[in-house]
Amino acid sequence: YRVLALEGGQPGNDIQVEVAEASQPSDDTFKLIITRGKDREEYDNVTTRKGKNNVLTAVKTASKLIQLEEIGTAGALEKVPAPGKVTLQGGGGTMPARVTPDEYVGNSADRTGFAGLEAVDTVTMLSVPDLMAAYQRGMIDSEQVKAVQLAMIAHCELMGDRVAILDAPPGLNAQQIREWRVDKAGYDSKYATLYWPWVKVFDPLAGQANFVPPSGHMAGIWARSDDTRGVHKAPANEVVRGAISLELQVTKSEHDLLNPQGINVIRAFPGRGIRVWGARTLSSDPAWRYINVRRLFNYIEGSILLGTQWVVFEPNDMALWERVKRTISAFLVRVWRDGALFGATPGEAFYVKCDGELNTAETIDAGQLIVEIGIAPVKPAEFVVFKIAQFSGGTSLSE
Repeated sequence: YRVLALEGGQPGNDIQVEVAEASQPSDDTFKLIITRGKDREEYDNVTTRKGKNNVLTAVKTASKLIQLEEIGTAGALEKVPAPGKVTLQGGGGTMPARVTPDEYVGNSADRTGFAGLEAVDTVTMLSVPDLMAAYQRGMIDSEQVKAVQLAMIAHCELMGDRVAILDAPPGLNAQQIREWRVDKAGYDSKYATLYWPWVKVFDPLAGQANFVPPSGHMAGIWARSDDTRGVHKAPANEVVRGAISLELQVTKSEHDLLNPQGINVIRAFPGRGIRVWGARTLSSDPAWRYINVRRLFNYIEGSILLGTQWVVFEPNDMALWERVKRTISAFLVRVWRDGALFGATPGEAFYVKCDGELNTAETIDAGQLIVEIGIAPVKPAEFVVFKIAQFSGGTSLSE
C-alpha cells in the first residue's frame, strides 16, 4: 500500500501512521492508528483481505487524514503489514480535491472536456485513463464513473466517427470484472470497447513501477495498427509496449468466460510478451461485434463524405449520378485491394447505387443527392479450429 496525506502537515504537526496489534488478534487482523497533533483515527480489527473490515474500504470511508492506495499484487496485498510507525512529513503536496463528471465531460460550446472534441473532425478514438485513476484515489465514486463513461459513449454515438476505449475499476478478478460488466456497467454500444486488466509500467517521475488503466496503451496500439496494417485489421495480438506485468495473469478458461461479454483481455504469453487478446465492441448486435468492422465503416463513411464534397451545388442529374458512382467505386476498389473487404472480385466486395430510383423528383426538389453503398467487411479469425485425424488400420479417429 501507499499512504498519502490528505492535507500537507506542518513541521512539528506531521501525520503519524502506526500498525499495531488488533484488540481481537488473529492471523489476518491488525489495528491502524493515524494521528496528527490532537487528531486521532483508529481502525481496529481491520484486514487486508477483501470483504468485511477491509482496511482500504474503512480508510476510504471514514478517514480525514490519509488516503490508501493499492500498489502491490493481489497476493502481496493480502499479507498483514508488520507492526511499526511511519511519519508523513509536512510541507509536501496535498491530495487534490474531488472531481465531478462535468470536469471530464465539459461543454462543446466552451471547447472543454471531451465534449469540446465535437469541433475536431479528425478524432477517431476517445480514451480517459485519468477517470479510473481518480476513482482509485477516491476523488470520484463509482456512480460518477459510470456517468462519465455513459457520456463518452453518447459522445461517440453522436459524432459517429469515433469509438470510446473504456477502463474497468482496479483490483477485480475474472469473476468480478464479468459481474461489473454485466450487472453494474451494462453498456451496449457498437461505439464502445472495454479492456482489462490494468498494466504495470515504470513511472520515471515516481521512480517506481505502478499499475495504470490500459486504455491509454490501447489507443496507442490502435494508432500503431492503423499505420502498419490498416484500420481494417483488428487491433489484437499486438504487444503492449512498456508493460512490465499485469495486475492479474488471465488463464485461457477465464478468457473464454470474458470474451463473449465483450471484455477484451490483455494476456501474458511465455516467450511472446504481454499482448492484447480481444477485438470486440460492447454491442449485443452480432453485425457490430468487432472493433475493426465498426472502425472500417467509420473510415469509409468519412472518406466518402470528404471525397464527394465537390458534388455540392452541382446539377443533380444522371451525369452527376454516374460521376459519383465512379468516384466512390474507384475508392472502394482501392480499399478492397488493401484487403479490407471480403470477396474474390470488387462486385462481391461492394456495390454503389445512385439512380433515379433513389433520387426521385421529391428528393431532387429538396436539394438532396442519395447514394446507397453496401460493403462486405473482413472479420477477424478469433478461433482457429484444427481437425486432427489419426489413422490406424484404415480407421479414422478424430480428436
